[in-house]
Formats: sequence, structure tokens, C-alpha cells
Amino acid sequence: MTTPANPVALAQALIRCESVTPAEGGALTLLEGILSAAGFECHRMTFSEPGFADVENLYARFGTSGPNLCFAGHTDVVPAGDVDAWTSPPFAAEIRDGILYGRGAVDMKGEIACFIAAVHRILARGDKIPGSISLLITGDEEGDSINGTAKLLGWLKERGEILHDCIVGEPSSKDVVGDEIKIGRRGSLNCELIVEGKQGHAAYPHLADNPVPKIARMIDRLSALVLDEGTTHFEPSRLNVTVISVPNTATNVIPGLARARFNVRYNDAHTRPDLEARLRDVCDAAALEVDARYTIKFSGTGDVFLTQTGPLMETAQLAVREITGAAPRLSTGGGTSDARFIKDHCPVIELGLTNATIHQVDERVPVAELETLTRIYERFITLYFSRS
Repeated sequence: MTTPANPVALAQALIRCESVTPAEGGALTLLEGILSAAGFECHRMTFSEPGFADVENLYARFGTSGPNLCFAGHTDVVPAGDVDAWTSPPFAAEIRDGILYGRGAVDMKGEIACFIAAVHRILARGDKIPGSISLLITGDEEGDSINGTAKLLGWLKERGEILHDCIVGEPSSKDVVGDEIKIGRRGSLNCELIVEGKQGHAAYPHLADNPVPKIARMIDRLSALVLDEGTTHFEPSRLNVTVISVPNTATNVIPGLARARFNVRYNDAHTRPDLEARLRDVCDAAALEVDARYTIKFSGTGDVFLTQTGPLMETAQLAVREITGAAPRLSTGGGTSDARFIKDHCPVIELGLTNATIHQVDERVPVAELETLTRIYERFITLYFSRS
């Protein structure tokens, strides 16, 4: 039987659950059993949305009073990829030379195991918790993020249940555990640019309207755009073209349509509406240069946010210093996470393992890092409630 206070054994048990998005794979069932036995009130919920896969989620709470300290995470993982490229089966959770291998070891079954182990150690000592500890665990973070954390937060709001502070267990560390704490994230804006033309024979270009050089001019103007020079807490915003395509495979046919996709990671110098307006202006000006007919569509996976200095951040910094002896850097780099949903409900930071092997073949974590993170979480919880 898995020992909840042992983060390595629990991480192994979770990795062996093949919970590739959106499959539950037994991971939430495992957590529900462990947390229920420890006195948590558990709720399993499956959320649905037309056009998207159903997703199972778990909310577990120990205690009924405030403050409610929440740990948020996900048990879903990305596919293993080329299984033969792994040095051991991706869901075997083998330990070799003090290193645990497996899909989800770092992103982020390892962090879930560490937090649960930390809580169990505190409860085993008989420490009083003047408030509540909760876990908000989704199976949809690596996927569409439609039927996961956002809907679980909505369910909590409908119940009148409040989260006062939250740690997301994303792998935030760079070189050693605790060297970075993420206190915000850049916004992410996806854009699709479509330039219309007229299909025709390449030998008679005057009878056609080639959209390729037109979209090339627009892409050039967009790529050359300097959005800003960075802000106090964020690096400069960047636009990256990721796809260019035409519905054509013949070299003697001028296509009737050209399409491009690009992504903008933007900082707190921008709001999404202002950024969209600026990109439209650039496209309008470039389209006038080449007489292009175009449309542009925007979609996003989260707006920029920054958690202000306060008890949550200060307590996490102190816990890391006490356990590791080093002060963590405060960072806003990287991609998106479910913190983009949580920030609308309470202050949120991200603190987890080192991220060097996430989504890679042979994803792995030294077992010593799991123990270090468990001790950081344990100290954080103790400090948090002593300050409360």
C-alpha cells in the first residue's frame, strides 16, 4: 500500500496511472482514497462541454473554517511519444541511480505527491490547522482546459466556498528546487490571418490574384513589430509566426487563399483588447500597401497577471530560505498554467520541481528533490497557519 507521507512512493503510484489527457487513468481514484482516509471531504466531478471530451476532477478539503489554503494541480499528462526512445517504460516509474523516471514525474505528479506527503506529516505530528487545507486537482490542464479548473472554480463559487490563497504545483524551479517562484504569467494571444486571392494558372498571373506575396508582406510587418521593451516584472512581449499555409500542392497553380497563424506572449504593458487593436492597425496598413483582402481572428488562453507582494508570497519565500538556505527568485517566465483561472479568485503563486525534462522523453526527477520539495511545502504550511 502507498505510504502517503512518502513522496517518492506516492509519485511512483501516480505515474503508474496512465492518465494521458483526458483519461483519468486511476490517478484521481488513488488520490481520493488517500485523502478520504486522512479526513478530507472529497468531491469527484465530471464536467462536459459540447465538442470537448468529458473530464474528471477532484476537490478535497480538510477543515471547515478559514483561511482556506489551496493546492492546485493536475494528474493528466502529455503522451509519452516514442515509447521505444525511453530508457524504461514511461509509466513504469522506475528508480535508477537515485532518479525517478516516468511521464508526469515533474509535470506534475511529483508535486502532488510532495504536497500530500507534507500534509500527512503535519497531521501525523498532531499539529493544529487553524483553518482549512484543500486540493483542487484537474484532469484537463494539458488539454483544452475547458472542463477542468475553470469549471471547478465555478462550482466552488456556486457553493459559496472561498479560496484565500493558492499554490499551483507547476515545475517552477530552474536549476535547483526552490530557486524560482512564479508570481505571474504573460498573456497568450493566438491569431489567425487569412488573405483572400483568386486561383489561377501560374502562366497567366494577370488573370489571378496571388495572396502569397501579400500575406508575406503582412507577416513581415507583424514580425518586425516591437511591442515593448519589457516591464518591471516581465520580459518584452514577443510575436512569433508559427504556421504559414496555402491549400495548394501544385507548382503551376496560384492559390486562392493563404493562411498564417501566430502567437503573442504579452506582458502587463498591454491589455488584450488594446493588443488586438494594435495588431489590426498593423495588418490594415500592410494590407493597403499590397491591396490585400484579409480577415484576422483572435483567441486566447489567458490574460497577463501578476500576484502582488503579500503574505502568500512572503511565506513561500521564507519557507524556501529556511529549507534550502537560498532566497528564491521571483519569475513570470514560461508558458501558461491553471493559475490564469485561479488568479480571479485569490492570490496565487507557483512553486514546484525543476522543469528541465518536462514533456521530454525520459522525464525524470532526483528522489532527493522530491524530499526537498516536501520539506518546503511542509514548512510553508506550518508558517502559513502560524501567521494566520
